[in-house]
Amino acid sequence: MAKRSMNDKLRNLKEEKDNAGLPAEQKIKVTEGAEPEGTKAMVDEELDFDEGDEAARPKPVPKKNRRGSKQMQAELESAKELAEGNKEKYKRLLNEFDNMRERNKKENSEMADRGAMDALQKILPVIDNFERALESVNEEDKTPFEDGIEKIYRQLMDTLEGIGVVPMNATGKDFDPNLHNAVIHEENEEMGENLVSEEMQKGYFYKDSVLRHAMVKVVN
Repeated sequence: MAKRSMNDKLRNLKEEKDNAGLPAEQKIKVTEGAEPEGTKAMVDEELDFDEGDEAARPKPVPKKNRRGSKQMQAELESAKELAEGNKEKYKRLLNEFDNMRERNKKENSEMADRGAMDALQKILPVIDNFERALESVNEEDKTPFEDGIEKIYRQLMDTLEGIGVVPMNATGKDFDPNLHNAVIHEENEEMGENLVSEEMQKGYFYKDSVLRHAMVKVVN
């Protein structure tokens, strides 16, 4: 009996030692010759965390920088308005530049035409003299020299036509004060009223402009 009593005391002491510090529902009662039921909870076990896991964890976005914040929405609207304003300014500047380029191109072309017309007007009297000289020669009396002069005249007229100089050929057309200078008025029953009956000095066009007005005889 003494030995059994001593064994019971030892067993009780061991049970109290194993259950020390555990909640009541986790305490284990040890009986002789049997393993304790349940599993011990290792409360002192530590879990190791990798520092990389902490760095990879996303950080919370400050409230003032969140998408839905009023300040950010206001800044976005302001940026949109500024972008639209700059876009309109760019379009206006581009249109103004295109208009200025077209104006400069037109002005340069007009200046070049005015310079060409000044030079051509000085050549026209030479052409008049060519024509008078050729008209004074009869076809039967033409010499090789006069044929050569006629060929030079035709070459000159072809060249002028190539750069835009063409005669008006006013004879038989209605009198137009914008194109013709009436130096003589005559009666002519065979022709209609206000027609050019004769071109006393040829008029010329240069492109769409009057290079020289024609001096004409007009029927009353």
